[in-house]
This record gives sequence, structure tokens and C-alpha cells, in this order.
Amino acid sequence: MKSILLSLLACAIITAPISQAQARNTPCSGKMGGVSHCSKDGKFVCHNGKISQSKKICR
Repeated sequence: MKSILLSLLACAIITAPISQAQARNTPCSGKMGGVSHCSKDGKFVCHNGKISQSKKICR
């Protein structure tokens, strides 16, 4: 039982930084509030009204 708990804890510790890194690399992350919608020219429009500087194309 202890080995299972230790394994789960180790997995949580290993994957936590990965998910934080992915959050930083998404369009409109942080103070921009996330993606609201896509503009007609394929850019991400954030919840705060600004256009994301991301090089990704929104579909």
C-alpha cells in the first residue's frame, strides 16, 4: 500500500511542472484570461479583448 502511494506521489510531482509549462505556452494565458474566440484571420482573441501574439493559427 505504501509503495502505491509513493508511486502516485512521485507521478504527481513529476507531472506538475509539465502542466505549468504547457499553460505558459498557450495563447491568452495568464492575465489575458484565456481564449475567447478566433478572429476571421485566424488569430486568438483573448477574454480581455486583446489579440494574442501567438504564432499558432486559430481554427
